[in-house]
Amino acid sequence: MMDTVFIGIDVSKARLDVHVLPSGEAFAVARNGEGLAALNERLGRMGVTTVAVEATGGFETVVAASLAGAGLPVAIVNPAQVRAFAQALGKRAKTDPIDAAVIARFVEATRPELQPLPDAQTRALADVVARRRQIVQMIVAERQRQQRATMPRLKRSIERLLAALEKELNELDQELDTLVRGSPIWRRNEDLLKSVPGIGPIIARTLLAEMPELGTLDRRQIAALAGLAPWTRQSGRWKGKSFIGGGRTAVRAALFLGALTAVRFNPTLRAFRQRLIDAGKPKMVAIVAVARKLLTILNAIIRDQKPWQNA
Repeated sequence: MMDTVFIGIDVSKARLDVHVLPSGEAFAVARNGEGLAALNERLGRMGVTTVAVEATGGFETVVAASLAGAGLPVAIVNPAQVRAFAQALGKRAKTDPIDAAVIARFVEATRPELQPLPDAQTRALADVVARRRQIVQMIVAERQRQQRATMPRLKRSIERLLAALEKELNELDQELDTLVRGSPIWRRNEDLLKSVPGIGPIIARTLLAEMPELGTLDRRQIAALAGLAPWTRQSGRWKGKSFIGGGRTAVRAALFLGALTAVRFNPTLRAFRQRLIDAGKPKMVAIVAVARKLLTILNAIIRDQKPWQNA
């Protein structure tokens, strides 16, 4: 048996292309339950050192989880780093596709750290965060009804329901704390995110649960994923205003809250916002830009595994 065996997997919607080093063996399987089971069995017999899967924005998640569940050593690799590696070797132009062979060569050369992947605990965290968001929405709705209520009996009914919702919210927060603190990887990443002024535990945990790609994509990709990348409505020669939208609503909402806090307590982002306002940007445009910059900072912090440092 070979001492070191490196596997590169190119993930697409329908299939997985696999390349093995140093043997050069190549094969493909379907990206479905049967294909994944066959892949796990085949790789399990090879005694692999590392299986590398490129972060593709979603398609790789089930593949990596399946491999990890089979006890295989999995690394999620950054596509920008793989492409830069290929270009440095003179093997790929900027527009050429990255294939499984390139991924295998990258992991053989760089020996990336094996990364914990979203698992049952991560999914549980995402579910609790989603439920917390629902409870908060119910509390807001009941408080609005409370303001409009005139009958004493209805006011008492709303007060009882609000008390029950507040109790449930508190219990969910405690459950979130237990889930996060029970996992070393979550604990480390939460502490890294909270090192940034403006990021508290709720925002940090929302980002960890709702955006597992944090730290694996470049700043443009991560902004687009969150729905913070500006786009312009355009037709012919007419060019309209820029907008943001799409992406993950929960992440975007959390980042807006973080931006509002950061411009008060984070000197770097407060100065950034002020420069935009001094340049004539509307306040809402400035806060969107702050949220986008905040996400870029958080993405780099998770990528580099280094806490915030004041500039």
